[in-house]
Amino acid sequence: MTEIQNEQREDLIQNRINKAKAYRAAGRNPFASRWAPTHRAAEIAAAREDFVDKDATVRVAGRALTIRSFGKANFFHLRDGSGRIQIYVKKGEIADEDLDVFHTTIDAGDIVGVEGKAFVTRTGELTIAAKRLTLLAKAFRPLPEKWHGLRDVETRYRRRCLDLVVNDDVRETFAKRSRVVSTIRRELDSRGYLEVETPMMQRVYGGAAARPFITHHNALDLDLYLRIAPELYLKRLVVGGFEKVYEINRNFRNEGISVRHNPEFTMLELYTAYWDYTDTMQLTEDLVRRVALEVIGAAKFEYQGREVDLASPFARVRLLDLLTETLALPASAELCWGDAGRAGARTALDAAPENVRSELREKCETSDEILLALFEGIAQRKLWQPTIVSDFPKSACPLAKRKEDDPETAERFELFIGGLEMANAYSELNDPEEQRANFRIQAEKLAKGDKEATMMDEDYVRALEHGMPPASGLGLGIDRLVMLLTDSASIRDVILFPLMRPE
Repeated sequence: MTEIQNEQREDLIQNRINKAKAYRAAGRNPFASRWAPTHRAAEIAAAREDFVDKDATVRVAGRALTIRSFGKANFFHLRDGSGRIQIYVKKGEIADEDLDVFHTTIDAGDIVGVEGKAFVTRTGELTIAAKRLTLLAKAFRPLPEKWHGLRDVETRYRRRCLDLVVNDDVRETFAKRSRVVSTIRRELDSRGYLEVETPMMQRVYGGAAARPFITHHNALDLDLYLRIAPELYLKRLVVGGFEKVYEINRNFRNEGISVRHNPEFTMLELYTAYWDYTDTMQLTEDLVRRVALEVIGAAKFEYQGREVDLASPFARVRLLDLLTETLALPASAELCWGDAGRAGARTALDAAPENVRSELREKCETSDEILLALFEGIAQRKLWQPTIVSDFPKSACPLAKRKEDDPETAERFELFIGGLEMANAYSELNDPEEQRANFRIQAEKLAKGDKEATMMDEDYVRALEHGMPPASGLGLGIDRLVMLLTDSASIRDVILFPLMRPE
């Protein structure tokens, strides 16, 4: 914005402030304490035959949008939380003192209350003829002009309040987000799950491979971590006898920001006693499909210009089989996890693009790491239709149960839709001795500088020593599910106030 534009804007702001001062000097309050509407815009529109040209008087309140004057006739749209409705202001129909306020004080962006009767204009638009008009809150700053033409989308994220005022699609996105969460709650409650809350500040963080945020409790002189996952506390509740438990939680991971990642995000995490990961696969499929049907009314829809089909059964494939298919490896490659997979990992690496090969040779130390990196870097990006990818390396899953017939493989799956990783789940490790050994390996990695390794949690192991039944857990990303159901390309489009660099 140029210096001249800045000066003009400051003049507009000062003019509005002066109007508020004059209004107050006249003995009126430009910031009312209370005003009770009787109806909302959407209600009147939905039952217009009950209001149009009837004696019924309605009271609505909201933000005044663009004001248009045609001599004695004036129009503006009023937006409330349900939508917008046109307001007609005409001398002779509105109280004289309110007409004076309208001409001398009201600007687009002000919050106003209107009382009047509904009618339909010659152009067919539902309108309220104002008999009384009240200023409820003076807006000192004008609404942005040509907001939709702004090229810098980050400005929309930084000024979300204005984004919501002027952009119908944005408001609908966050209305859908709310319906996603409420639908998940209803579905899980109907299945007998109990919603709980677990600590956000933890002495020992765990439940995921991530770098935590650190804070300090002054009274206890104690360093604490913002949780990276609620997993270990929820499984303590399974030990305590809650057989079906869930939490819709905020997690915090000190990681990079991208179109798919925000350091603060929302997850559904649930645990079901006496299940393994195959049971959770079906629950995940049912839950995602149900949410889509409830929120957008369809199980088939477009995401980023391509169809997504949630109506058909989700594809299920083993990770190593998918990698073999993606890289077009010969059957003789025989990919497997653990030390026995070294030859197969070399074959898979040789089949990858040269830029991928050189990068993985530098950062991967084991064959498991190579195969998992190839999956993450090549195979999973091609998963558009709902696909459950199962059987990950046990070496990368310290909290998951190993397969009885294949100890190098963990009973874990991830769900991918529209190129997005939506969910992570596994059969829960409930052997306290094996869990303690896994924690020790993680602690050694942490001591050697692995910022995403987890800490030793003796208290959790102690809980397992009291006995945890067989169980399976699920983590489902709420933000990414909302991205899918609102056709949003960036996670920042579905988080009301995403973390941004300072201006």
